[in-house]
Amino acid sequence: MMLKATGLKKSYGELAVLKEVAIEVSKGEVIAIVGSSGAGKSTLLHILGTLDSADSGSYFIGDTDVFSLNGRQLAKFRNEEIGFIFQFHHLLPEFTAIENVCIPAFLSDKSKQNAEVRALELLDFLGLKDRINHKPAQLSGGEQQRVAVARALMNEPSIIMADEPSGNLDTKNSEDLHKLFFKLRDSYGQTFIIVTHNESLADMADRKLTMKDGRFI
Repeated sequence: MMLKATGLKKSYGELAVLKEVAIEVSKGEVIAIVGSSGAGKSTLLHILGTLDSADSGSYFIGDTDVFSLNGRQLAKFRNEEIGFIFQFHHLLPEFTAIENVCIPAFLSDKSKQNAEVRALELLDFLGLKDRINHKPAQLSGGEQQRVAVARALMNEPSIIMADEPSGNLDTKNSEDLHKLFFKLRDSYGQTFIIVTHNESLADMADRKLTMKDGRFI
Protein backbone atom coordinates (compact mmCIF):
# COMPACT_ATOMS: atom_id res chain seq x y z
CA MET A 1 0.00 0.00 0.00
CA MET A 2 1.43 3.37 -1.05
CA LEU A 3 -0.52 5.38 1.53
CA LYS A 4 -2.55 4.35 4.55
CA ALA A 5 -4.21 6.58 7.14
CA THR A 6 -6.62 5.52 9.88
CA GLY A 7 -8.61 7.26 12.61
CA LEU A 8 -7.82 10.80 11.44
CA LYS A 9 -9.50 13.41 13.60
CA LYS A 10 -9.22 17.19 13.35
CA SER A 11 -11.09 19.90 15.22
CA TYR A 12 -10.83 23.67 15.16
CA GLY A 13 -12.08 24.68 18.60
CA GLU A 14 -15.55 23.16 18.98
CA LEU A 15 -15.87 22.35 15.28
CA ALA A 16 -14.99 18.74 14.39
CA VAL A 17 -13.80 18.89 10.77
CA LEU A 18 -12.57 15.28 10.39
CA LYS A 19 -14.19 12.42 12.29
CA GLU A 20 -12.26 9.13 12.27
CA VAL A 21 -11.32 9.26 8.58
CA ALA A 22 -9.51 6.29 7.01
CA ILE A 23 -8.05 6.08 3.50
CA GLU A 24 -5.80 3.66 1.61
CA VAL A 25 -4.24 4.37 -1.78
CA SER A 26 -2.26 1.99 -4.00
CA LYS A 27 0.65 2.98 -6.25
CA GLY A 28 -0.53 4.27 -9.62
CA GLU A 29 -4.07 4.91 -8.41
CA VAL A 30 -5.96 8.12 -9.20
CA ILE A 31 -8.33 8.92 -6.34
CA ALA A 32 -10.90 11.72 -6.47
CA ILE A 33 -12.37 13.16 -3.27
CA VAL A 34 -15.67 14.99 -3.72
CA GLY A 35 -18.26 16.57 -1.45
CA SER A 36 -19.85 19.90 -0.69
CA SER A 37 -17.90 22.86 0.68
CA GLY A 38 -17.12 22.38 4.37
CA ALA A 39 -17.21 18.57 4.16
CA GLY A 40 -13.53 18.33 5.19
CA LYS A 41 -11.94 17.56 1.80
CA SER A 42 -9.24 20.22 1.80
CA THR A 43 -8.47 19.70 5.50
CA LEU A 44 -7.92 16.00 4.80
CA LEU A 45 -5.72 16.76 1.80
CA HIS A 46 -3.64 19.23 3.83
CA ILE A 47 -3.11 16.61 6.55
CA LEU A 48 -2.20 13.92 4.00
CA GLY A 49 0.14 16.45 2.38
CA THR A 50 1.71 17.22 5.81
CA LEU A 51 0.74 20.90 5.50
CA ASP A 52 -1.45 20.50 8.60
CA SER A 53 -1.45 18.04 11.50
CA ALA A 54 -4.21 15.73 12.74
CA ASP A 55 -5.33 15.68 16.37
CA SER A 56 -5.13 11.88 16.36
CA GLY A 57 -4.79 8.89 14.07
CA SER A 58 -2.00 7.14 12.18
CA TYR A 59 -0.53 7.87 8.77
CA PHE A 60 2.01 5.96 6.68
CA ILE A 61 3.42 6.64 3.23
CA GLY A 62 5.29 3.50 2.25
CA ASP A 63 7.18 2.44 5.38
CA THR A 64 7.40 5.97 6.81
CA ASP A 65 5.36 6.80 9.91
CA VAL A 66 4.59 10.36 8.85
CA PHE A 67 3.24 11.55 12.22
CA SER A 68 6.51 10.53 13.95
CA LEU A 69 8.66 12.92 11.87
CA ASN A 70 9.91 16.14 13.45
CA GLY A 71 9.79 19.53 11.70
CA ARG A 72 13.04 19.25 9.76
CA GLN A 73 12.48 15.59 8.81
CA LEU A 74 8.94 16.42 7.73
CA ALA A 75 10.05 19.31 5.49
CA LYS A 76 12.61 17.05 3.78
CA PHE A 77 10.08 14.21 3.42
CA ARG A 78 7.42 16.56 2.02
CA ASN A 79 9.78 18.04 -0.56
CA GLU A 80 11.00 14.63 -1.77
CA GLU A 81 7.90 12.44 -1.51
CA ILE A 82 4.87 14.70 -2.07
CA GLY A 83 4.06 16.94 -5.02
CA PHE A 84 1.40 19.65 -4.76
CA ILE A 85 -0.91 21.18 -7.35
CA PHE A 86 -3.29 23.90 -6.17
CA GLN A 87 -6.12 25.83 -7.81
CA PHE A 88 -3.77 28.78 -8.26
CA HIS A 89 -0.39 27.91 -9.71
CA HIS A 90 1.76 29.80 -7.14
CA LEU A 91 4.56 30.24 -9.67
CA LEU A 92 7.18 32.84 -8.78
CA PRO A 93 6.60 35.72 -11.23
CA GLU A 94 10.25 36.79 -11.55
CA PHE A 95 11.44 33.29 -12.56
CA THR A 96 11.10 31.54 -15.93
CA ALA A 97 9.14 28.32 -16.39
CA ILE A 98 12.23 26.14 -16.14
CA GLU A 99 13.51 28.02 -13.07
CA ASN A 100 10.15 27.56 -11.33
CA VAL A 101 10.17 23.83 -12.11
CA CYS A 102 13.71 23.44 -10.71
CA ILE A 103 12.92 24.94 -7.28
CA PRO A 104 12.03 21.65 -5.48
CA ALA A 105 15.27 20.08 -6.79
CA PHE A 106 17.36 22.98 -5.49
CA LEU A 107 15.66 22.64 -2.09
CA SER A 108 16.86 19.02 -1.94
CA ASP A 109 20.42 19.98 -2.97
CA LYS A 110 20.37 18.49 -6.46
CA SER A 111 22.88 19.95 -8.90
CA LYS A 112 21.72 22.67 -11.30
CA GLN A 113 22.68 20.50 -14.28
CA ASN A 114 20.71 17.44 -13.11
CA ALA A 115 17.74 19.62 -12.16
CA GLU A 116 17.63 21.32 -15.55
CA VAL A 117 17.82 17.99 -17.42
CA ARG A 118 14.85 16.68 -15.43
CA ALA A 119 12.92 19.97 -15.81
CA LEU A 120 13.43 19.98 -19.59
CA GLU A 121 12.24 16.37 -19.83
CA LEU A 122 9.08 17.20 -17.88
CA LEU A 123 8.31 20.44 -19.73
CA ASP A 124 8.79 18.63 -23.05
CA PHE A 125 6.44 15.84 -21.89
CA LEU A 126 3.87 18.48 -20.93
CA GLY A 127 4.08 20.22 -24.31
CA LEU A 128 5.96 23.29 -23.07
CA LYS A 129 9.35 22.79 -24.72
CA ASP A 130 9.17 26.16 -26.50
CA ARG A 131 8.01 28.04 -23.38
CA ILE A 132 10.80 27.16 -20.95
CA ASN A 133 12.29 30.68 -20.82
CA HIS A 134 8.94 32.45 -20.51
CA LYS A 135 7.89 33.99 -17.21
CA PRO A 136 4.42 33.17 -15.81
CA ALA A 137 2.88 36.45 -17.06
CA GLN A 138 3.83 35.43 -20.63
CA LEU A 139 2.00 32.09 -20.34
CA SER A 140 -1.69 31.25 -20.67
CA GLY A 141 -3.63 29.92 -17.66
CA GLY A 142 -3.41 26.36 -18.96
CA GLU A 143 0.34 26.69 -19.56
CA GLN A 144 0.89 28.13 -16.09
CA GLN A 145 -0.91 25.17 -14.53
CA ARG A 146 1.16 22.70 -16.59
CA VAL A 147 4.34 24.38 -15.31
CA ALA A 148 2.96 23.87 -11.79
CA VAL A 149 2.38 20.18 -12.63
CA ALA A 150 6.00 19.86 -13.82
CA ARG A 151 7.19 21.49 -10.59
CA ALA A 152 5.11 19.00 -8.56
CA LEU A 153 6.75 16.10 -10.45
CA MET A 154 10.28 17.46 -10.19
CA ASN A 155 11.56 15.25 -7.35
CA GLU A 156 9.73 12.13 -8.59
CA PRO A 157 7.37 12.17 -5.58
CA SER A 158 5.56 9.09 -4.33
CA ILE A 159 2.25 10.89 -4.56
CA ILE A 160 0.71 14.05 -6.02
CA MET A 161 -1.88 15.92 -3.94
CA ALA A 162 -4.08 18.20 -6.05
CA ASP A 163 -6.60 20.63 -4.53
CA GLU A 164 -9.13 21.86 -7.13
CA PRO A 165 -6.40 21.75 -9.81
CA SER A 166 -8.72 22.80 -12.64
CA GLY A 167 -10.85 25.18 -10.58
CA ASN A 168 -9.35 28.25 -12.24
CA LEU A 169 -9.30 26.92 -15.83
CA ASP A 170 -11.83 27.03 -18.67
CA THR A 171 -13.48 23.84 -19.93
CA LYS A 172 -10.91 23.04 -22.65
CA ASN A 173 -7.89 23.57 -20.37
CA SER A 174 -9.61 21.62 -17.60
CA GLU A 175 -10.13 18.64 -19.90
CA ASP A 176 -6.52 18.81 -21.10
CA LEU A 177 -5.25 18.91 -17.51
CA HIS A 178 -7.40 15.95 -16.49
CA LYS A 179 -6.15 13.87 -19.43
CA LEU A 180 -2.63 14.82 -18.45
CA PHE A 181 -3.02 13.31 -14.98
CA PHE A 182 -3.92 9.96 -16.52
CA LYS A 183 -1.11 10.21 -19.06
CA LEU A 184 1.30 10.75 -16.15
CA ARG A 185 -0.14 7.76 -14.34
CA ASP A 186 0.20 5.59 -17.45
CA SER A 187 3.71 6.83 -18.33
CA TYR A 188 5.28 7.21 -14.88
CA GLY A 189 3.04 5.15 -12.58
CA GLN A 190 2.23 8.40 -10.77
CA THR A 191 -0.24 8.27 -7.87
CA PHE A 192 -2.79 11.09 -7.38
CA ILE A 193 -5.22 12.20 -4.70
CA ILE A 194 -7.39 14.94 -6.20
CA VAL A 195 -9.94 17.08 -4.36
CA THR A 196 -12.34 18.43 -6.95
CA HIS A 197 -15.80 19.85 -7.62
CA ASN A 198 -15.41 18.85 -11.27
CA GLU A 199 -17.73 15.91 -11.86
CA SER A 200 -16.13 14.82 -15.14
CA LEU A 201 -12.69 14.59 -13.49
CA ALA A 202 -14.12 12.73 -10.49
CA ASP A 203 -15.84 10.25 -12.81
CA MET A 204 -12.56 9.59 -14.68
CA ALA A 205 -10.77 8.58 -11.46
CA ASP A 206 -10.13 4.97 -10.47
CA ARG A 207 -12.10 5.62 -7.29
CA LYS A 208 -14.38 8.47 -6.26
CA LEU A 209 -14.65 9.01 -2.51
CA THR A 210 -17.41 11.26 -1.19
CA MET A 211 -17.04 13.25 2.03
CA LYS A 212 -19.88 14.62 4.13
CA ASP A 213 -19.61 16.22 7.57
CA GLY A 214 -16.02 15.09 8.09
CA ARG A 215 -16.48 11.46 7.04
CA PHE A 216 -16.46 9.34 3.91
CA ILE A 217 -19.95 8.11 3.07
